[in-house]
Amino acid sequence: MTLRFGYGTNGFADHRLDDALAVIAGLGYDGVALTLDVRHLDPFATGLARTVDKVASRLGTLGLSVVIETGARYLLDPWHKHQPTLVSEVSEPRVDLLVRAVRIAADLGAQAVSFWSGTAADSAPDRILWDRLVRGCAEVVREADARDVILAFEPEPGMFVNTLDRYEHLARLLGDPDRFGIMLDIGHCRCLEPQPVADCVRRAGPRLAGVQIDDMRRGVHEHLEFGTGEIDFPPVLAALGEVGYHELVAVELPRHSHAAPTIARRSIEFLKAAERHAEGSEGHRPRQRDDT
Repeated sequence: MTLRFGYGTNGFADHRLDDALAVIAGLGYDGVALTLDVRHLDPFATGLARTVDKVASRLGTLGLSVVIETGARYLLDPWHKHQPTLVSEVSEPRVDLLVRAVRIAADLGAQAVSFWSGTAADSAPDRILWDRLVRGCAEVVREADARDVILAFEPEPGMFVNTLDRYEHLARLLGDPDRFGIMLDIGHCRCLEPQPVADCVRRAGPRLAGVQIDDMRRGVHEHLEFGTGEIDFPPVLAALGEVGYHELVAVELPRHSHAAPTIARRSIEFLKAAERHAEGSEGHRPRQRDDT
């Protein structure tokens, strides 16, 4: 089993993108989860095509694969975090962002585009919210089909689609499109799902289009450094090997930019140790000190 680890640029918010990519590559990561935002790659900026070309060249020079992330907090609305969403009454700005993300992903040769449902700002009943979500997702799926891009939909705690059950329901409502995969956040599985995390990996396996990885505790949606939560990682990594997953496993620590190089180094050391343990090496579960 040889997994390919990546790191999210949302955990390098205080770095220029070129510098963040260089640090991530220098630490031995295989790729990057690139959040489209005002800091690094603004999908609404003038001269976007030239910028995307430069990013593609930089990724190629550094040998980094890429997943496109679309979870920037205030990219669409400077007052309201993550708004509007796919379940908003007016969802067109979110759909437009996701269509732009698909086009950028095609130009970068990205593994996938990750996105989620979001939450509604009104009190519409679930029936209406499902209709809004399906309508928006269908438009993004059409663009993904046209550009030959894989979509990775992420169940997110606190959002309308927050569990594997609800992701599977959404996929059925859409007609189970080939390119509509799942982005599985390992920490979210511990936070919300009733079954063990490794079983969540096996369940998602046939539709697995991307993996985010972090530590977490039951019932608390807080992305933690590895070894500071409740997840036993070797069985999780072994399960990824079992299902034949070969794409990026990207560290998702969006609130750790204050010490990004140190935490990124500790993270890959932890994951490599956990991978060795999953392969049958002797030793205890890897732990990580919390001294940042």
